[in-house]
Amino acid sequence: MLRGRWIGMLLLCLLVAGVFAWLGQWQLERAIETDPPAPGATEQVQELSDVLEPAEYLPEPLVGQRVETSGSWIPGDFIVVGSRFNDDVQGYWVTGQLRVDEGVSIAVALGWAPDRATADAAVEELEAGADGSEVAVTGRIISDEGPRVPPRSDPYQLDRMSPAALLSRWHDTEQLDVYRPYLAATTASAGLVDISSPAPEEMSPVNWLNVFYAVEWAIFAGFAFYLWYRLAKDAWEREVEEFEDAAATDAA
Repeated sequence: MLRGRWIGMLLLCLLVAGVFAWLGQWQLERAIETDPPAPGATEQVQELSDVLEPAEYLPEPLVGQRVETSGSWIPGDFIVVGSRFNDDVQGYWVTGQLRVDEGVSIAVALGWAPDRATADAAVEELEAGADGSEVAVTGRIISDEGPRVPPRSDPYQLDRMSPAALLSRWHDTEQLDVYRPYLAATTASAGLVDISSPAPEEMSPVNWLNVFYAVEWAIFAGFAFYLWYRLAKDAWEREVEEFEDAAATDAA
């Protein structure tokens, strides 16, 4: 182990282990949230514009945050979304485009219906009342579920709450900024049922997945030294065997 070759390999292992140790420390720094949201923070109603800007992704601590905003409904943009569960009962959501500012809109889930007929009736009632007057909406801000390709039998069917998919069917969208997440209203109207939207679980200040990664990096660093030791020992054992073989040959 004191030969130049193995000392050089040891220095290389020290370098590799140092990199692994730095990566482990980096993971640990991100595993512990030094400024976690206060308990019950998501239940304090805030202004939508104070929480998020249009086109921004919703940070994880803000998923389920209760917000309030106001605007006007855009006629013709009340759309039914299927495969929506309310307390384990499958049904439909009625959604709409709420114009919260000039050139800025957000998708809103207004309420739940147990069947398509009830949802379609609510759409008709909401369309009749979309006269451009300002309305106030309070609800939870939820991340986009992502679009899904509709079945061939009904290319207009929507089974995912995706503002991106709804945007493709909205009207008056020229030069329009849209919020990436959607708003699940807490108070339904037009004969719909309130959407079941309980408070999100309190986040742990420790990200255990990052802790697991940090432990992995520590194991990798230790393995670098073990590999050096194992290679050096194998080389020594080969030399001993060769010496013993040579001694046996000379004795014969």
